[in-house]
Amino acid sequence: MADLTGVSAVHRGEGAGLPPEVDTCTASIARVYDAFLGGKDNFASDRVVYDSIIEIAPQGAEVATANRRWLNRTIGYLSAYVGIDQYLDLGAGLPTVENTHQTAQRFTPHAVVVYVDNDPAVNAYGRALLEENDRTHFVTADLTEPAVLLAHPTVTRALEFDRPMALIQCATLHHVDDDADPAGVMRQYIDALPSGSYVALTHWWDPADGGEGAALARELERRWRTSSMGTGRYRTREEILSFFDGLQLLEPGLVKLDQWWPAGPPVRELSLVEHLIIGGVGRKP
Repeated sequence: MADLTGVSAVHRGEGAGLPPEVDTCTASIARVYDAFLGGKDNFASDRVVYDSIIEIAPQGAEVATANRRWLNRTIGYLSAYVGIDQYLDLGAGLPTVENTHQTAQRFTPHAVVVYVDNDPAVNAYGRALLEENDRTHFVTADLTEPAVLLAHPTVTRALEFDRPMALIQCATLHHVDDDADPAGVMRQYIDALPSGSYVALTHWWDPADGGEGAALARELERRWRTSSMGTGRYRTREEILSFFDGLQLLEPGLVKLDQWWPAGPPVRELSLVEHLIIGGVGRKP
């Protein structure tokens, strides 16, 4: 990983020396996720959101960890077994242990990864990531604007749209509100992908069955949306499946994260909140 020590120190100083566009008083999706992963690149506003979620879901940090494990397994599969060597990672967030490019390039050294995020703080880290190697790129863009993002010169220069690639939407679309038409956004991305490409996606899940899990999903959603971050949707299985329209879902389908080709047998029972996120991988025919 590129040397991020200086950037991290800035963030730990609660905003001292950061670019003026970084709002330290409003929680950031990337920085809250960093807090759930046990990172130190977050502010008091982010930790308020973290504390609110942990108050009713003490195992909330396990969700972020499971999400990261799922991503690593997926990238490893696509790189080592399928042979995918180019990746578009949307809403990439702050660098952490074992990022997409590190996993992909371990199995396929020439793999190209383009990270995309619209968070100014992530942008600072993105610039540091560019020092890693000439096959790792960062783009500041909004994933809800596919036409603009896909036309970005870094995207068009780094990725070859005439051969298969992987699109990563890992824990992103649940932060896209219904009025932004996330299913329509995904259709635009899928339409732009060449045949043989893959989409890897995880999303917060509302069982919508009147049970304890559904009740927790509704309360978690309320807390996310009334925080200074202001986003977060727990969607039904049918809603999440709509994001894979036009794709062939790989087995075992859209499942709880630790059920998607786990590294081994379970070592413990999942907590209730860990049941409320599902993921899958689809292939474009």
